[in-house]
Amino acid sequence: QVQLVESGGGLVQPGESLRLSCAASGSIFSINRMGWYRQAPGKQRELVARIIWGGSTNYADSVKGRFTISRDNAKNTVFLQMNSLKPEDTAVYYCNTDVTTSLGRRLSYWGQGTQVTVSS
Repeated sequence: QVQLVESGGGLVQPGESLRLSCAASGSIFSINRMGWYRQAPGKQRELVARIIWGGSTNYADSVKGRFTISRDNAKNTVFLQMNSLKPEDTAVYYCNTDVTTSLGRRLSYWGQGTQVTVSS
């Protein structure tokens, strides 16, 4: 089993910044990728940013130039630095990881979600 612990959400004003963290632990042989998704009320969950453990990254067009995803390999942790936040960034942000377990299975796990609210 793999656990994801998220932190860093909160309430900020437009233009401000937040940094989300997600730490993976458990029966992990290797991490293939980690990423952040978000879901606003009444909308589908969407990819925000994703990092392949080899280093390549993907971003949603709506966050390019404002958000940066990074990782700490030693701590199996991924970060999402969110700058110049806008009200439309308001959503529950979910961490996702794709791992190869110690038993050799490739599985995907989700965190519990952290609320980000951008409002004046």
